[in-house]
Amino acid sequence: MELGFSFWIALILIAIMMGVLQGTCAYLILAERKISAWAQDRLGPNRVGPWGLLQPIADGIKFLLKEEIIPNHVDRLFYMVGPAVAVSTALLAFAVVPFGPTTPPPVLEDRRTDEMIEKSRQPLAAEERELLESNRDFREQSRGRIWPQTASEEAYVLAADRAYANANKEKGVKGYEDQLRDYNAPYEQKITDYNLSTLEHIQYVIAPHVDIGIVFNFAVGSLAVYGIVLGGWSSNNKYSMLGALRSSAQLISYEIPLGLSVLGVMAVTGSLNLETILDYQVKHGWNILFQPLAALLFATSVFAECNRLPFDLPEAEQELVGGYHTEYSAMKFALFFLGEYTHMITTSFLVVILFFGGWHFPGVDSIPGVGGVIVKLIVIAVKMTLFIIFYMLIRWTLPRFRFDQLMGLTWKVLLPLALINLICVIVVKQYNQSEWLLLPLSIAMLLAIAGLALYMPRQRSRAPVRFTGHVASGPPALVHDDAID
Repeated sequence: MELGFSFWIALILIAIMMGVLQGTCAYLILAERKISAWAQDRLGPNRVGPWGLLQPIADGIKFLLKEEIIPNHVDRLFYMVGPAVAVSTALLAFAVVPFGPTTPPPVLEDRRTDEMIEKSRQPLAAEERELLESNRDFREQSRGRIWPQTASEEAYVLAADRAYANANKEKGVKGYEDQLRDYNAPYEQKITDYNLSTLEHIQYVIAPHVDIGIVFNFAVGSLAVYGIVLGGWSSNNKYSMLGALRSSAQLISYEIPLGLSVLGVMAVTGSLNLETILDYQVKHGWNILFQPLAALLFATSVFAECNRLPFDLPEAEQELVGGYHTEYSAMKFALFFLGEYTHMITTSFLVVILFFGGWHFPGVDSIPGVGGVIVKLIVIAVKMTLFIIFYMLIRWTLPRFRFDQLMGLTWKVLLPLALINLICVIVVKQYNQSEWLLLPLSIAMLLAIAGLALYMPRQRSRAPVRFTGHVASGPPALVHDDAID
């Protein structure tokens, strides 16, 4: 049993996670600066504290004490609202993301015999319902998860589930109704004392049992673009406005393959609940093993959602000075940074939960008690940290895309691949094939698209490029892009 909802437990978790997230964001900035220094053969921050470990504290004090400058030409209301929207949406999206072990809602499985399936298609009489209370017939091998469509079907499914639970009671098997009763038990019935063993019963997620968890996360996370758009528009600065327009086009475009890549996972697990998706991987294997293409599409879209290189067009320093936050300084600028790094943490957790099993690792399940809980927390934290380091290494590996390349990647590459991947998952599920069939299909699709890209003709320039040159160099020349290469 897990800990039910408690106002105080929820408040304590929120306070802890707010502090942890902000502290983590501060030291992630230090980590990025250290990794950047390593990539460029520099030392990086090393003056404040041993090995520069107190640099984030110095930066925080600097932001707090720095003068709050608001230019005269800005729209003051939206100028102040922009950073607040960016950081609040990033923090709110984290509410449904599990950061440790959780207890998923019970799943109703179909264990009806063929005869019971035939009977469940007929209207159920009152005397038949009474007979089902003493039913002992069931199918040992589950037919999978089921959502009963009629009262008759529900009665027969529950009767078969009860019979299976009674036959395996000695093995500790509980029926769906008993699991649901425990799951929805009042908080006072689940725990009577606060001690170290309480750690075993806590749901390590701020808002547990949200059945639309992944949809909620995407919906709230997508609102972060309003903070960028408001900040860029209210600055009354051409550079800021261009950065805001780029960001809006980029985020809206990449949300489509982002959502489509997750639909395959939802189709396999049968749930939008992140706790259920994690539990499914504990029992059946990590989704990265079955849908590597979906994982690649999701990770690529996440880079674009977080405005990370090579997708940092909204704040390209060489083109737009500072992009949408050109006119911001002090704590207002820090709030944009806090929102970006919080979104990085949230999306890193999502990648780990959706495709890498969350807290699961071989052998972890066998560790009992509080020690097992602590190990699971460490496992999911290490996985999340590794993906964030991957974020930072990519920054010094790939150059920034041009804007037309950015849009072409999502509409011409990611979107078709996501649709094909979804169709393959649906076909495999429809014909009850093994999920391992998705692995060769994913690899084949990726290789086919890569091979096709090699033979696609290069788009020629629509208009010649005019080089005026110097007055002494003669008449201007007309040169096409292919001639430049």
